[in-house]
Amino acid sequence: MSNSEPLSVKPIVASSSLRTLAYEALKTAITNMDIYGRPDEVRLDERKLSQDLGVSRTPVREALTVLEQEGFVRSEARRGVFVIKKNKREIVSMIHAWTALESMAARLACARATDAQLRSLRESFPEFFEGQPSEHIDEYSDANIRFHQRIIALGHCEAIADLTSNLLMHVRGIRSTALRQGDRAERSIREHVAIISALEARDADLAERLVREHGLGLARHVDTYGDYLD
Repeated sequence: MSNSEPLSVKPIVASSSLRTLAYEALKTAITNMDIYGRPDEVRLDERKLSQDLGVSRTPVREALTVLEQEGFVRSEARRGVFVIKKNKREIVSMIHAWTALESMAARLACARATDAQLRSLRESFPEFFEGQPSEHIDEYSDANIRFHQRIIALGHCEAIADLTSNLLMHVRGIRSTALRQGDRAERSIREHVAIISALEARDADLAERLVREHGLGLARHVDTYGDYLD
């Protein structure tokens, strides 16, 4: 693993399922990494991970096997385990899938979310209403992905939440990079404000359409600026 950005994991408490705990800790850490904001590969050091987690190497090895089956990491003989990066075509495809799921979640949120939950969107994301995103791009980038996760959660659909969880690592990373390209950040913030207004009005047709158009806009952006992914 690169010394410039070590994987940030927390020690886990011993239980009857150390493999499960190691898996959850590693998946969370990998998902939180900005893997597309760096040119080098992210190599995972099994020995260091076991030390950081406070467990033996066996549950770490078993957790990495599960993560490999899910498409998060790949194992190479005599080289080690690496976090997987997708190419441009794959990323665009994943954004399309995320967009389809999130737009349905937005429609469901208009019917299922409470009034308090919808009202809280403006309070929860002041980054969308104050100043310019270019002035605090890191904070806006974090708020950006939290906003899309919130829409998924407000839909109160377990299947959509499950299906999007494994897309999150790649969509999160590419959104963070895209916000630093062209005028994507300024356009994105305007679209977020419009989505919040549609959700507050419980306008399911509009909320679904705006979320879909927002996601498709990201896909077009990646298709235009994402040659570095190949």
